Amino acid sequence: MNPLTSPLLTDLYQLTMLQSYVAGDMRGRALFEFFVRTLPPNRGFLVACGLDSALDYLARLHFSATEIAYLRDTRRFSPALLDYLADWRFTGDVHALPEGTPFFANEPLIRVEAPIGEAQLVETRLINILHYQTLVASKAARCVIAADGRASLIDFGLRRAHGADAGLAAARASFIAGFIGTSTVLAEPLYEIPIFGTMAHSYVQAHPNELDAFVDFCRANPTNTTLLIDTYDTLHGARLAAAAMRRLAKDGIRVQRVRLDSGDLLTLAQGVRRILDEEGCPDIQIFASGDLDEFRVRDLLDAGAPITGFGIGTRLDTSADAPYLECAYKLTEYAGQGRMKKSAAKATYPGPKQVFRTYRDGRMSGDTLGLMGESQAGTPLMEQVMAGGRRLGPPKSLGDIARYTKRQLDSLPPELRSLAARAETYPVAISPALAELRAATERWLAATAAVAAPPY
Repeated sequence: MNPLTSPLLTDLYQLTMLQSYVAGDMRGRALFEFFVRTLPPNRGFLVACGLDSALDYLARLHFSATEIAYLRDTRRFSPALLDYLADWRFTGDVHALPEGTPFFANEPLIRVEAPIGEAQLVETRLINILHYQTLVASKAARCVIAADGRASLIDFGLRRAHGADAGLAAARASFIAGFIGTSTVLAEPLYEIPIFGTMAHSYVQAHPNELDAFVDFCRANPTNTTLLIDTYDTLHGARLAAAAMRRLAKDGIRVQRVRLDSGDLLTLAQGVRRILDEEGCPDIQIFASGDLDEFRVRDLLDAGAPITGFGIGTRLDTSADAPYLECAYKLTEYAGQGRMKKSAAKATYPGPKQVFRTYRDGRMSGDTLGLMGESQAGTPLMEQVMAGGRRLGPPKSLGDIARYTKRQLDSLPPELRSLAARAETYPVAISPALAELRAATERWLAATAAVAAPPY
């Protein structure tokens, strides 16, 4: 069993509900929507991400003979359910926001329409995929906004990501948001994301001196010559990098950049820049890493740090200041009837929804959350991407998605581009048609509850 593609990577309640649906012959058409209830207090917007991974999951999902045998051996499941699962495939339709689209509370990222058993079974993994990639893409977008074109950003977070799948997903999500690459090697053959890397302190420590380490590394890697200069004394390391540059010149090898990974990055970067210029190496760039996030990037660049690139790791791949989203995948229609929750703080809107976005002078000016098919001012954002379990087109290239995301981020109003932005500053209205459907659904729920009420 492949743990990342197996349908058993789910919550038990998906299978127990499905068993009941099969036993009761409940096969009506259901609509489920994935959305975020409220944005974290330190997020002015979120960036939709993970759609391609979600569609790939839906298109490939099936139960193998080994997985059916395991379920049979547990003795938890009926022969009817096992027979149903043996031929199971996802046959539903999917509408979604394009990856890279900024969105706000209660706006659906994806809508799944399928027989209720199918739509229910995929809930856990869809949330798992969409939640994490959206979380990281949103964090990465803030880093890109903080850099504001003044420095390049690279994902350095694999080693502290919460698992291998998370590390790969973070490389993908951060590239979509505007990073130029990642240190994760597998991201290049899988996603065609450029990979970058330097050296570790252990490499320098293994050599008798820093200069030999620098020269040996560049000769072995003549097209990847970034030198880590803070193993011992950073400023002395900068002078040795210049000396390595001179020694390597006769081999036609050029030192491209030096890397700082600790200490007062502003003061050290300024000192290193001064030394490199004095040593006749003005073309050697300075790259920084070490516990960085959008706030550190902004503060360093605003203070004039001569840094041209940053490696963003742990705080990106864990979205350290907002490590989760209050998200949900909820039933909004079954058998042609709107469905909703009325729970305190978790109430939902029924029906198939559309997001209509208006612009003013090229900037987003407001959204309306309405129903599919209704007429509203603005651009409808939800698009159909799957019909009958089949994708409606080939996957978009990550380059195309990244370019789309950049245009989307550029369209954010200035108040949302601030790192201190609050999502409440952006207007999201509810259409009259959606409000009326909610009221009608509440009346229907009240009527059915009255009929089903036990006598007292």
